[in-house]
Amino acid sequence: MTTPSNIQRTDPPLAADEATTLVAFLDYHRDTLRMKAEGLTAEQLDQRLAPSTLTLGALLKHVALNEASWFGEVLLGRPMPEPWAGADWDADRDWEMTSAATDSPEELRRIMDESVEQARRDIDAALAEGGLDFRSAKLDRKENQQFTLRWILLHMIEEYARHNGHADFLRENVDGVTGE
Repeated sequence: MTTPSNIQRTDPPLAADEATTLVAFLDYHRDTLRMKAEGLTAEQLDQRLAPSTLTLGALLKHVALNEASWFGEVLLGRPMPEPWAGADWDADRDWEMTSAATDSPEELRRIMDESVEQARRDIDAALAEGGLDFRSAKLDRKENQQFTLRWILLHMIEEYARHNGHADFLRENVDGVTGE
């Protein structure tokens, strides 16, 4: 069963410069996840597909955390905003995923949308200052080197693409909706 979506997803351009192409692919995958979670109730967003504990609501909050972390904290060196700053990560290292069950669908969508909008501003600022070779404020933990904006964009595309595969199965399990 497929259901048309109200989310307006734009295909990435077939011929554009590297930065435009990378940002367009990231936006495409952001919108894909939004489509998978569109129109669902809190109970549906918290539905699992055994044996996993992953839910669509958890994915929405997880990608919001990644947006804030990679573009705000790592790339630009900004402290993490709420709700991330106040979370007890020592007590629950998957706090964003487990706490999603207590958030309303509107709250989960708001958190993701705000994180994405801030990330877009961060990307634009980095592109204006140094292009895709703009270097991160934080260093990689393993190699003690800076990330480039290019690397972070590609990592976030990979992050969304992987989780969109999870979202396909979760959404089909919730209500039978399949497709893009």
